[in-house]
Amino acid sequence: MEDKKTRKKRKLGSYPFASVVFSITVALLVLGLFGWLLLHSSRLGTRIQENIEVQVYLNKNISKADIAKIRTSIASKPYILVKENSQITLITKEEAAKQFVEATGEDFKDFLGDNPLRDLFAVKIKGDYQALDSLNKIKAEIEGIRGVFEVEFEESLIESINENLTKIGFILLGIAIFALLVVIILINNTIKLALFSQRFLIRSMQLVGATSSFIQRPFLFRSMMYGFFAGVLACSIIYGFTMYMNTVIEGLAEIQDVNGFFILFSLILLMGIIV
Repeated sequence: MEDKKTRKKRKLGSYPFASVVFSITVALLVLGLFGWLLLHSSRLGTRIQENIEVQVYLNKNISKADIAKIRTSIASKPYILVKENSQITLITKEEAAKQFVEATGEDFKDFLGDNPLRDLFAVKIKGDYQALDSLNKIKAEIEGIRGVFEVEFEESLIESINENLTKIGFILLGIAIFALLVVIILINNTIKLALFSQRFLIRSMQLVGATSSFIQRPFLFRSMMYGFFAGVLACSIIYGFTMYMNTVIEGLAEIQDVNGFFILFSLILLMGIIV
C-alpha cells in the first residue's frame, strides 16, 4: 500500500518528459524548417540575380589601351559584383561571331563580308542593385564613359525574376504565420496538460498559502531544461536533413551560409528555452 502511495506522489513541476519534449521539438522543428527555407530561398534569389549580365557594347575600332581604361573605370563602381575579382568579362567581336555561328549554324560573314559585331563587356551587378530603377541609373552612368557605345540588359527577365522573388516572399510569410499558429497550439496544449496533471497539488499549495511565483518556479525551471533539450533535438534533425539534401540536390551546399545556420540554430535553442 505504501509503495502505491509513493508511486502516486508527484513533485511540483514534474510532468511527462517524453510528451512535453516531443511537442516542443515538433514546434521548434516547424519554425526551424521555415528558417531553413528562408535561408536557402534568400541566398538562391541573390545568386540568380547576380548571374544576370549587363552587356556593355564598345565603340568600333577602339584600341586595347582604351578597352583597359573602360574596364578599370567600370570595375571601380560600387555596384559591380566582386568575388575573387570584379565580375567583368571581355568578349571580343571575333568571340561573339564564333558564339553566334555555334548557336545558329550560320556564318553572317559569308553574305556580309565583314563582322558587324562590337567588342563588349559582360558585367555582373550586385544583388542590392537589381531593381529596374537602379539598373537604369547604372545604364546611364556606364553609357557616359568615353568609348562606350551602348548598355543593354534583359528588362523582361529581370522583372520576371523580381516578381517571382516577391511571390516567394509572400508564400514564405504565409508559411511563417502557419508555423507560428502550430507552435502556439502545441505549446498551449502542452502547458494545459502539464498543469492539469498537477491541478490538485497546485490547489493544495495555494490553500496553504504558497505564492504564485513559488508554484511557477519549478515549472519554469523544468520547462527551460526541456526546451533546451528539445532545441538540441530540433537542431540535430535539421542538420541531418541539410546533409541529406546536399547529397540529393546538386549545388545546394554552394548557396549555404555557415553564419546563417549558426544564427538559425542559436535562435532555435533560445526559443526552446524561453517559449
